[in-house]
Amino acid sequence: MSDAPPAGTGQAQAGPQDKGIRVAIAGLGYVGLANAVLLASRHRVRAIDIAAHRVAAVNAGRSPIADPGIAAALAAGGLDLQATTDPQAAYAGAEIVVIATPTDYDPVTDCFDTATVEAAIAAARAAAPGAAIAIRSTIPVGFVARMRAETGWPDIFFVPEFLREGQALHDCLHPSRIVVGADSAAARRFAAMLADCAVARDVPVIFTGPGEAEAIKLFANTYLAMRVAFFNELDSYAMAHGFASRQIIGGVGLDPRIGNHYNNPSFGYGGYCLPKDTRQLLANYREVPQNLIRAVVDANRTRKDFIAERILASGPQVVGIYRLVMKQGSDNFRASSIQGIMKRIKAKGVSVIVFEPTLAEESFYNSPVIRDLAAFKVRADVIVSNRMAPELVDVQAKVFTRDLFSTD
Repeated sequence: MSDAPPAGTGQAQAGPQDKGIRVAIAGLGYVGLANAVLLASRHRVRAIDIAAHRVAAVNAGRSPIADPGIAAALAAGGLDLQATTDPQAAYAGAEIVVIATPTDYDPVTDCFDTATVEAAIAAARAAAPGAAIAIRSTIPVGFVARMRAETGWPDIFFVPEFLREGQALHDCLHPSRIVVGADSAAARRFAAMLADCAVARDVPVIFTGPGEAEAIKLFANTYLAMRVAFFNELDSYAMAHGFASRQIIGGVGLDPRIGNHYNNPSFGYGGYCLPKDTRQLLANYREVPQNLIRAVVDANRTRKDFIAERILASGPQVVGIYRLVMKQGSDNFRASSIQGIMKRIKAKGVSVIVFEPTLAEESFYNSPVIRDLAAFKVRADVIVSNRMAPELVDVQAKVFTRDLFSTD
């Protein structure tokens, strides 16, 4: 079996997959689109998004997000996949509705904002009252139980995703595990669909209660954040004492219980998932004694303070921020760690310029966006880059990065 499913131009294709299950998918971000491409290789998928440009791109066989696997699959032809902005067209006749809409963290309520998920559930229930609803958006513990009680519909369940931005389709095709927060016929049916459409065989499938599935997602991401925070604090220690951080990390990682993986220092964990998931888990601990979860959240802030101080210690007049994206191969810079460094530097009155090709605006947080890389290199006294890039090698002497292993 190839490493990618048959793909299409977004137009419904005739073939064996026409006998598959009618699936509606809400949200065409990296989670929703990866699931749409995965399932459309064997099933009839109709996806809905509020962004008309995303819908148009998918229907034209183009990926609206940076993911090589998704882009190749959409361009290749063969998927039974259509996108729309019309809820009725998306949900009517669906047997399973997959919800993958954003749930940003709301600092006012100290919780995920689940408004988009709740709206999708209401729309799905109105247009397809008999459809099972599989939530793949990240949600707080207790959300599914509340939705079941409010709607009176038992076939709402959480199916956490463990996908990397830029590699989302690959991770759908090669899942580490499939977790479903229910053990109903509909839940087992959906789990079988995910497993059957994957390339990997014998994928572990776990059926849990709704709260357990919600907790699995939050604790998994918090563990990853904790590991990032640990190696960042190790790196801060090494920098403060003039030690070779790479040597220390290499020696620590040779312990098989620790391992030499996910250990590359950074400016702090960032991106769409880890910051909000750790804060949500911390909120879920309101009535439970804890120290570690709070420490993980605090450590990320302390790391950014430390990095900003080290950059400012060299006395730069102009600091250049090279790329705002949270990781290599991504076009997303929501909550990227380098933005925290940028804001701290600006707060000290130091001029900041930004090189970010994905930005259409002329400024970012009142700092000019420079699109000419050569000019950017000349103007910046220090170039701050979360990960080293080949195009910075010629000015490596002025680059500040903590990228020791050239990995994310």
